[in-house]
Amino acid sequence: MFSESRWLESDYHAQDTTWIVGIDEAGRGPLAGPVVAASVLLPTDHTLEGLDDSKRLTEARRRALFDDIHEQALAVGTSMVSAAEIDEINILQASLKAMRLSLDQLCEKIDRTPQIVLVDGNQRFDHSLPIIPVVKGDQRSQNIAAASIVAKVLRDKVMEAYHGLYPQFDFLKHKGYPTPQHKQALVEYGASPLHRISFRGVLPIKE
Repeated sequence: MFSESRWLESDYHAQDTTWIVGIDEAGRGPLAGPVVAASVLLPTDHTLEGLDDSKRLTEARRRALFDDIHEQALAVGTSMVSAAEIDEINILQASLKAMRLSLDQLCEKIDRTPQIVLVDGNQRFDHSLPIIPVVKGDQRSQNIAAASIVAKVLRDKVMEAYHGLYPQFDFLKHKGYPTPQHKQALVEYGASPLHRISFRGVLPIKE
């Protein structure tokens, strides 16, 4: 974990930059389901504790923080791009599109323009706002960490709902990630409409 003084936001606050949006996505690696992005604008006086890269938190902690973030954030925007569209435009472009749409949704909820947008990773997308990529941003920015949690929990909930439609794949357990169990199900049943056919190189699809 980082102390408060180690978060990137502390440097920006010292420069009177306080309206900072963080963006992250979840679901680039799975074989099935959408990629989900979230944008979060936290107030400078939030009382959230334990923010971190969602992958470094337990599921219970992520879900608790998910609720707390929605209660305290000035605004939250979310978006998802389906497996079918991922196949059309590729996973990188789908991730960037989901990020951009989540930011647009967030901006519609506030009456003041954010000063900067911090995006996890080394990629940027076209937007009228200043976009700043931050490598390992979900461990360096509070707003990006919050966004990573929102995106991860939302995507998990979506995949849990899909489990009811395609129980043979057990999305409830692996959320579409390429586990041995998931790959074996693909061998036995073939791909569902939720699977990313463009990932054929790693999809053991039944002929």
